[in-house]
Amino acid sequence: MEIKVYATLRAIVGGKSVHLEHDGNITVREMIDRLFNRYPALKGELLTRNGDMHSAFHILINGRDARFLNGPETVITPQDEVRIFPPVGGGRV
Repeated sequence: MEIKVYATLRAIVGGKSVHLEHDGNITVREMIDRLFNRYPALKGELLTRNGDMHSAFHILINGRDARFLNGPETVITPQDEVRIFPPVGGGRV
């Protein structure tokens, strides 16, 4: 599975995407745990001080935010398109 990452996450993983090997389906929670094992610095970006997923991050599965699917229990197949977006700021007020 290829997981595309954006903005500040690219510096942590060393590129625009991460390849994650797995047999069969996994949940968003399992994917995140595997990413944390491989890239421990992601924890500081994706988790709040309480250890919850930061609400400003968006994990999209086939273009749909996992929060509006089944949250961390959303099932991901090897063919699914996965993207992780950090919070975006800037612009004019």
